Amino acid sequence: MIRLAVEVAVVGAGFAGLAAAMELRDAGHEVALFERSDRVGGTWRDNTYPGVACDVPSHLYGFARHPEPGWSATFAPGAEIQAYLERVAAREGLSVTFDAPLQGADWDSHSASWRLNFGGTAPAQVDADVLVLACGRLTEPRIPAIEGLEAFRGPIFHSARWNHDADLEDRHVAVVGSGASAVQLVPSLVRTASHLTLFQRSAPWIVPRGGRAYLEAEKARFAEYPEVLAVLRAQLHAEGEARFAARSGGPATADAAQQARAHLEAQVADLRLRELLTPDYAFGCKRVLLSDEFYPAFASGRVTLEPSALAAIDGDDLVAASGTRFSAIDAIVLATGFQTTRQPYARLVRGEDGVTLEEHWAKGMTSFASTVIAGFPNLFVLNGPNASLGHTSSVLILEAQAEYVADALGRRSNGGVLRVRPEAEREYTAMVDGRAADTPWLTGGCRSWYIDERSRRLTLVWPGTVADFRAMLSSARGTEFEPTASMTDVPALPAR
Repeated sequence: MIRLAVEVAVVGAGFAGLAAAMELRDAGHEVALFERSDRVGGTWRDNTYPGVACDVPSHLYGFARHPEPGWSATFAPGAEIQAYLERVAAREGLSVTFDAPLQGADWDSHSASWRLNFGGTAPAQVDADVLVLACGRLTEPRIPAIEGLEAFRGPIFHSARWNHDADLEDRHVAVVGSGASAVQLVPSLVRTASHLTLFQRSAPWIVPRGGRAYLEAEKARFAEYPEVLAVLRAQLHAEGEARFAARSGGPATADAAQQARAHLEAQVADLRLRELLTPDYAFGCKRVLLSDEFYPAFASGRVTLEPSALAAIDGDDLVAASGTRFSAIDAIVLATGFQTTRQPYARLVRGEDGVTLEEHWAKGMTSFASTVIAGFPNLFVLNGPNASLGHTSSVLILEAQAEYVADALGRRSNGGVLRVRPEAEREYTAMVDGRAADTPWLTGGCRSWYIDERSRRLTLVWPGTVADFRAMLSSARGTEFEPTASMTDVPALPAR
């Protein structure tokens, strides 16, 4: 077994891990980056289903330090985003240890460091002063408990583990789920499959996507004049921030809901079908989706909508919760989302007093600043509690978190230990709960992956704008940590 000692270990090489590694290295820290797979990319490496794309404008869905003039369209397809992340890692010269799944992380109070165990073809034990978990929140597919699922005789796979060897052309395919992945892949599948049956537990709110391909002349201008690209990014950022009002309740939410209803009415003429595709919960309660192709797919006559979940597989029949049976299904695609509120890595991380992160989060994820956690010294989590966004690019939050980590480590001297005050975490949690209390996320009458069903708390989404998040980080000024003799006074994180 390989044994290493490093200052900062970053686990995960998607957007979050790359953001942390770049920021910390530039701040003068020794950083070791570990990735369980064979490439960087995270969710964009894993999701290769037909039609996969970003639903945030391309020029906002990237690192501020690495603007990309060559995006092909307003909304980049997944393969382009994956290629972008690989270019960034290469351009930055980031060294990544691949095929290194985290198997355990234990805080050692005697050495004041993290003992990390990695599996893979070259198992390693790593002692790290600081641990940054950048493992992502959309990494582990959620496979629903469906009676008889394992007995299905055709191809069956999750959308995030697409089986490219499965021949779906001229086949009858069942798609289970109607969330973001399904809304993207259904229009692509319907072009080649003989028929689709969509099992919809609840109808999503969908607004027009718009967008277009960029002209070669536009891309050349972005490359030649970076200031033009900077202006576009600033414009997209302002538009994204403005969308928060439409996702969080109030008059703007009502206006956005009306836009979504008009979109449905314009694209679905059949009144019965339109009724089945109309959400029965408040706009913004779940993730609002963007598509101009999902509704028209039903007009092709090659999609059957089943307005209930897939409940069982009985012989050759798929049985819906409504009792309706479907036969002659050749393949099943599970577009059923991910383990979000119960992060898989939490059971692997053991802090002070032997408490695991999973135990600490038994009633839902909590933190201070969505990044640090009481009882887990020198630990930072990116993409963790309340670090997602429903209105704009979450990369903006990741970059702010990475800056916060660098700022916090700058407060240490002589290898000091950063311990979050429990009351700081409680106060932050209460603040998040207060901000979320009257929003559609909690009052809108839906089941959502934003909400932890154990506590009914909003644990995934930050209930504010990016500017709000940065202002919160700036106001902390290190007071969230227990004072020690090795703390230094450094400037606060700027609220930019």
